Parts: sequence; structure tokens; C-alpha cells
Amino acid sequence: MAQLNCPPCTPCASVCIEHQPIQTETSVDNPFHKPREPSAADIHAYQQELQTSPVGLPASDPPPYLPQRVGNSDGYPLAKPMGPIGPWATGRVDWGALSGQTGTRPVVNQYSITRYSVDEWRQRNANMINACDTTVDQSVQVENASKNTIIRTYAIADKTQTDCTHSLHVRAKNIDNLKCELNRAISSMQEEIAALERQRRRLKQSLAVLRMPEAIANECLERRTGRPDTELIRDRPEEELIQEISLISEIKAILLQTLANIELQQSDNRAVRQRMEFDWSEKKVAHENDAINCNLRNQSTNTLFKPGATRCSNEQSTEIYWEKFTRETLDMYQNCRHKSEQLRNTLDAILTNAARDLRTQADSVERALATRISCMEEIREKLEIDLRTILQRLADTEIQIEKLKVAIRNMDYSMMVVQTRLDNRNQRPRVENCRDQPQNLLTAEVKSLEVGTSAMNAQLKQEEDVKQELVNRRNELEREIMLKRRTIAIDRDRCQLLRSHFPSSTALSGY
Repeated sequence: MAQLNCPPCTPCASVCIEHQPIQTETSVDNPFHKPREPSAADIHAYQQELQTSPVGLPASDPPPYLPQRVGNSDGYPLAKPMGPIGPWATGRVDWGALSGQTGTRPVVNQYSITRYSVDEWRQRNANMINACDTTVDQSVQVENASKNTIIRTYAIADKTQTDCTHSLHVRAKNIDNLKCELNRAISSMQEEIAALERQRRRLKQSLAVLRMPEAIANECLERRTGRPDTELIRDRPEEELIQEISLISEIKAILLQTLANIELQQSDNRAVRQRMEFDWSEKKVAHENDAINCNLRNQSTNTLFKPGATRCSNEQSTEIYWEKFTRETLDMYQNCRHKSEQLRNTLDAILTNAARDLRTQADSVERALATRISCMEEIREKLEIDLRTILQRLADTEIQIEKLKVAIRNMDYSMMVVQTRLDNRNQRPRVENCRDQPQNLLTAEVKSLEVGTSAMNAQLKQEEDVKQELVNRRNELEREIMLKRRTIAIDRDRCQLLRSHFPSSTALSGY
């Protein structure tokens, strides 16, 4: 006897295969028969059986085309050292698991052109078998799911269309009732519209004035990017200018948003007088549209595919808002006037606070620029003092070099004297040409002169090196002083001059 295997959960449960009674053995002829889903344990056991004995061999004896147990591989062990002959003569014929990643392959010679080991071949066979089994199981599951989906989808579609038709009938009746209740009513809001228009002109004037501090801050940042080389640092004026630009952008965004709100509110105020007649005409069109939709069926000849029909328009309203729209129109005058007054008060506070914040930040920027210029002046003066010291030492070094050169040249005269004496003594005849005390002293004198000359040459080399170092320091100091002067000129002659044209708080407030 058949029995249900799960409780019905949807309207289509009576036709869903998943909720059909469990069939007996003769029910396999049913094309919608759903076989028992294998459990995770069954799948794991089946995969283990395929890996160890896919053809029914004992588990202890895997087939030769699958990975073997440790010790049964016919490849050569990797730990065996290579010898002059044997399997390692022209390279290893087996390799580790990283061979595919490292690109290490055996040497190909006239005897072999193999690329893979037996273990890799067996592992690839095992992977192929596992992939085939997984694909077959997946195809069976997808086939059963597709049969259930067809039955369930048709049942849901029929019920959904019936519910939508009933909902359209109810909607058409509600539209007709509200259309009959509409009454024309026009309220005058000319005074509030005029006041809001004055505030709107003030806001636009403030936005126009706001372009000047924005241009000044951007110009200062752009000029400071022209600072040379090492002076391109993120100092305090740079941070204050960036903060000022950020503040201006934030205030500008708030003012633009407020302007958009004012224009929207003004549009709402002017639309109150004619909203009722527009509402009536729109409800008439909506009622006719829903009446046509109520009569549409699957057999209708005027139905077509409408791409993008499910797209939600920006003009669509909520159902709650639609129900209250007509009655809220009668109170629109008071509501619009109240919101308009709040918007004007908010705008006045925004303009006052914005002008105060901009002037405070402008003062911070000017103080930072003045401090930075003072600091640059101090370092410039210090570098100029160091430059004068370097120049003085350079002059002294050049004088000392000249003295060393003169001393070295004077040593040549002493060397010529002693060498002449030695040469004259070498002209003595026979036994008189002996190595006596004067001969030894003359030789020692030559050596002493050579040592002294070498010492002075070494000292001359050091003096010349020091001179070159002083020249380099002089060049660096001159260049650094030039950079400092250019930076000071940018901050003082350009930025501070531009900052002097910053607008006042009254102008920033829109007056």
C-alpha cells in the first residue's frame, strides 16, 4: 500500500514527484519514478571501491592502471644515488610530486623520449574514472530535478495568474471609488512662493561667491606644486589648504542639495492648485488600463512580449501613498507651507554657519602660511651663514694648496744637490770610491727627502680632496638657498597675495 513520504507544502504538492506516494517495485516503469538518493557514506564507499578495486579485485591488490601501494611501484626510488651506469645514467626516470610545478623532467636521449612516470599515469587514470562517476551521478540528479520543476512550475504559474487577475479587479474597483470622491480645491500660496524665491536667489548668490575661495585655495595648491625638488613636502599650509578645499566642497554640496530641495519645494507649492484635476485625469487613465488588464487571458490575441516590462520606474509610488494621496491633497496647503518655512529657516542657518566656518579656516591657512614663511626665512639665513663659512674655508684651503705646491717644488733643489753629490762621489777612482760615512749620510738624505716629498704629496692630495668637498658643499648650499628663496616667493608673493582677496562673511552669506 502506498504512503506519503513528506507532507504537502505547496499548492502543487499533489502533482509533485517529491510528494507522490512511495512506489512498489513495479513502479520503476513510471517515467517520473525518482530513485533513492545515495547517502554521503555510500558515495564515499563507492569511490574507495573504484580507487582500490574497480574490477572486483581484492582491496589488497589494486589494478595495474591505478595508483599502487607504497613499495609496489615499479619506478626507481628517488633516494637512490645516481651511478655512472644504470637507470640514472642519463637522468632520473622518476620524480616527485613537484615535478609538474618545477618543470623538472628526465633527460631525453636516443633511448627514451618519455615525459611522465608510471605513478603519474596511474594517478591520471584514477582522476579520469572519478570524474566520469561524478558526472553520471550529476546527470541523474539533474534529470529528476527537471521533471519535478516542469510540474511544479505549471501549477505555480496557473495559481499566480488567477491571483493576479483577482488583484487587478480589486484594484480597478478602488481606483473607481477614489475617482468619484475627488473634489477640486485650489489654495493660494503666492506669498510663501515669493518668500522662498527670495531665499533661492540668496542661495544662488552665495554659491556664486563660493567659487572665489574655491579658486583661491586651488590656485594656492597649484602654485605650491611648483616648489622645486626637496621643497615639495606636505607641510602645515598644505594640510590646511587641503582641509579648506574639503570644507568648501562639503559646503558646496550642502548648498547644492539645499537648492535642489528649494526648487523641489517650490515646484510642490505651485502644483497644489492644479493637483486635483491632474489626479482625476490620471485615475481615469489608470482605471481604463486596469480594466483592459482584467480581461487578458492566455488565449488573448493582443498579448505580446514586452522587454523591460518588469522594470520599476522612478515615478512609481507605494500602495500606502496611493491610498492616502487624494485625501492628503486637501491638506497640501498647510503641509507645503510648513515645510517651506522650515526649509527657509534651515537655509538661513546653513549660510550663517558656512560663512563662519570658511572664515575660521581661512584664518588658519593664513597663520600656517605666515609660520611657514618665517621658518623658511630662518633656514635660508642659516644656510647663507654656512655658505659664507664654506667660502672662507675654501679660500684658506686654496692658499694652503699653493703653499704645499711651493714646498714640494723647493724640495727638488735639495734632491738635486744630494743626487749631484752622490754622482760626483761615484767618479772617485778605484779604492777611493769607498762606502764611507759621507756616502751613507748622502744615501740617507735621499731617502729622507723622498719620504718628505711623499708626505707633502699625500697632504696635497688630502687638501685637494677637501677643496673638492668644499666646492660640492658650496654648490649644494647655493642650490638649496635658491630653492628656499623660490619657495618663499611662492608662499609670500603668490599665495599670500591671493589670500588677500578672500571674500568676507557677509558676501559668503549671500548678501
